[in-house]
Amino acid sequence: MLDLFKNAKKAATKLRDLSSREKNEILQAWGQDLWARREEIIEANAKDLAYGEEIALNPGLMDRLRLNEDRIQGMIDGLKVVAGLEDPIGSVDKMVENENGLRIGKMRVPIGVIAIIYEARPNVTVDCAALTFKSGNALLLRGGKEAIHSNRKLVEILRKTLEDKNLDPNFVQFVDDPTRESSKALMEAVGYVDLLIPRGSASLIRACIDQAKVPVLQTGEGNCHIYIDETADLDMALAIVENAKTQRIGVCNAMESLLVHKKIGADFLRAFKEIQVKHGIKVHGDPGTCQILDAEEATEEDWGREYLAMECSCKFVDSVDQAIDHINKYSTGHSEVIVTNSYENSQKFLQKVDSACVYVNASSRFTDGGQFGMGAEMGISTQKIHARGPVGLEELTSYKYIIYGNGQVRK
Repeated sequence: MLDLFKNAKKAATKLRDLSSREKNEILQAWGQDLWARREEIIEANAKDLAYGEEIALNPGLMDRLRLNEDRIQGMIDGLKVVAGLEDPIGSVDKMVENENGLRIGKMRVPIGVIAIIYEARPNVTVDCAALTFKSGNALLLRGGKEAIHSNRKLVEILRKTLEDKNLDPNFVQFVDDPTRESSKALMEAVGYVDLLIPRGSASLIRACIDQAKVPVLQTGEGNCHIYIDETADLDMALAIVENAKTQRIGVCNAMESLLVHKKIGADFLRAFKEIQVKHGIKVHGDPGTCQILDAEEATEEDWGREYLAMECSCKFVDSVDQAIDHINKYSTGHSEVIVTNSYENSQKFLQKVDSACVYVNASSRFTDGGQFGMGAEMGISTQKIHARGPVGLEELTSYKYIIYGNGQVRK
């Protein structure tokens, strides 16, 4: 592990010498090489899928784990988008002249060495490599044992491309050890790791926050709410809820909690019952919703759960204010939605809901770096300092002040 850390530190320094053009050429080459070796990737992924079935990995995680040609093409598309984005490194803003005649500005610079600990999502390997490389950061990847073969193959391809271009392959390194000891080493790599990003389960994120000695960017857990306002278009509301809950159940931007205004509650839930039966959604409801839906009464714990399954909580509320209070109490700060035809209620919801992404009349499933035009993401930050929401290129930079003078001395 110490060798990995030293290699990453050295590589981070070398990355600063690369131009935007050189970085973009590598991103394009990565896409070409991934496609050329797609059969190897799918073969490696098959081993992970077999292991997932052996340990009875839940359907949501199995879906995250699976790679096929379409998903590999999705990774390549992300690489192309990142290559087309403006390089933030070296850009200067807020250049001002002070009373002493000093010209002072802020220049975007890489953070340095970024480590990510993640679970059963091999596409994260390529997404993170693209973003850290373009933003001038060296990368340490520590994936979970469920995706060990997929991740190992993907990193092998990325490093081979760098070698073929006569560049340091240690710009991207893989921690080929899925034990807790390797995670602990990353958490304690003071002086080597400049930023640690955990991406996965609530327990993983909490462990990093509680135990890390290096800076941590909190991401991930999503107890996402959809509130159906009394003025909502019911057809629109049903379409949004079905998409947000059922399109992919194992993702952090899926709907986990449904709030419905009492005035339209009965009509909406009778229509929602068809969606519930169609997809086999288990509902944890308050007494009112349990009278309409096939549901079990929710516990206090159910209101705050990230289910990652065909399950959700459901509750009647008296007003948009009560919905906002409920969301701010139980939300994980990820993504929240209001479906409404009231401009006043939409603005109140946008202003008062304290989450990273707040939607009016759209599915929470859009909270994604690719959907936001970033090409990819390191994760969805649910904290408020440094980065919030999808973490893209700019969020992987810091800044330094640059000062131009002409002989000034302080008196």
